Amino acid sequence: INSGRRVLEKEMECWAIGSEKALVVFHNPADKGTKYLKLGNELWMYFPDAADLVKISGHMLRQGMMGSDISYQEALESEKLGELYRFELLGEEIYDGVKCFVLEARALPGKNVAYASRKIWVDAERFVGLKEELYAASGKLMKVSRVEELLRQGGRYYPKRVVMEDQLKKGSSTVLIVDSIEFNIKIPDEMFTLRSLMR
Repeated sequence: INSGRRVLEKEMECWAIGSEKALVVFHNPADKGTKYLKLGNELWMYFPDAADLVKISGHMLRQGMMGSDISYQEALESEKLGELYRFELLGEEIYDGVKCFVLEARALPGKNVAYASRKIWVDAERFVGLKEELYAASGKLMKVSRVEELLRQGGRYYPKRVVMEDQLKKGSSTVLIVDSIEFNIKIPDEMFTLRSLMR
């Protein structure tokens, strides 16, 4: 997490079942034992030092998660983008030497989304989003996300290194690096409960 002259490094492990259940546990010394639990449209946070359980809601959802450029609301969105936005193909462009389809996504009426519209550059061969611009309802550019490295596993591609830049904060960016990933493993449902969150 880069915020002007300040740089923070955090290490976390995440388990997920579909898009409805997720558990994140932090392991870096400053945040060791801090946990997030996502259950559908609810997000809970556990602070081990205070043994305190907090539900993230309201204006807190717009804040950066653990001081990063990724908001709690972004982390909470569980529906597929196709259920939240109407897409239009704007054309094709070369981005970072790669042929891409350029898509515009506009929020569907009545949907609670972090951004009113998005512009996405999708790799035409691997079908992975490589760049995304996120806009407010006013049309103001809020954030830019770029995939700098891809990981291929099981015949599929996944982002290995992603950079998120907040356009409203000078010099503010977050780099998310995936060191390892596993798919189709058995995860007990008991992990995704408030009781287990406080252990």
